[in-house]
Amino acid sequence: MLKSLPKTRIPTSTTATATSSLLHLRPISRPLLHPFSRKITTTARPIGTFTERRSDRTLPDPSKPSKTLLTLPLFASIILLSAAAIFNYQKSSSSVVSSTLYALRVHPRAKELLGEDISFKSKMPWIHGTLSQLRGDIDIAYGVKGTKGEGVMRFRSVRRGRMGLFETLDWSLLMDDGHKVLLLDNSAADPFPQATAAPLHK
Repeated sequence: MLKSLPKTRIPTSTTATATSSLLHLRPISRPLLHPFSRKITTTARPIGTFTERRSDRTLPDPSKPSKTLLTLPLFASIILLSAAAIFNYQKSSSSVVSSTLYALRVHPRAKELLGEDISFKSKMPWIHGTLSQLRGDIDIAYGVKGTKGEGVMRFRSVRRGRMGLFETLDWSLLMDDGHKVLLLDNSAADPFPQATAAPLHK
């Protein structure tokens, strides 16, 4: 007969160590939380009415003007002022205004009356008059100043014929004291042939 194998006892400490190691290896199930998860409600919130009108409410007075009629003049004024400011900016940045101001700075008579550093009278100059090279009509005036005095410069030029060149008729400086100085010498050549000459298209 086969001999029975001797029974071996496993120490209690070894069993406890193995059990604890198995517990550490067992995955622990935890709920997965999504960072962008949100709750979905099944019941909708009650939505109230936007306006509630009663049948016994007081009617508006027809003699009083409505708020819309009162704001229309203000809106129209803002539109007109904005359009005028845009057109004035186009005039002030045109080549005609730049050329006339440069010619005034180097003119000996203007430097004698206005002094040095001749520029616009204000930081935001207002160009008065008509400036239309397409129609051949230029008649502008704007305020200027220097180290000695201030005044208003006027420049007038027209085009004779559709394909002709511009001809300067008036170029003057009106001082604040009322003294007017003619800056254009009719015997000399036009000082602004390049500034006011319109391009010719075939």
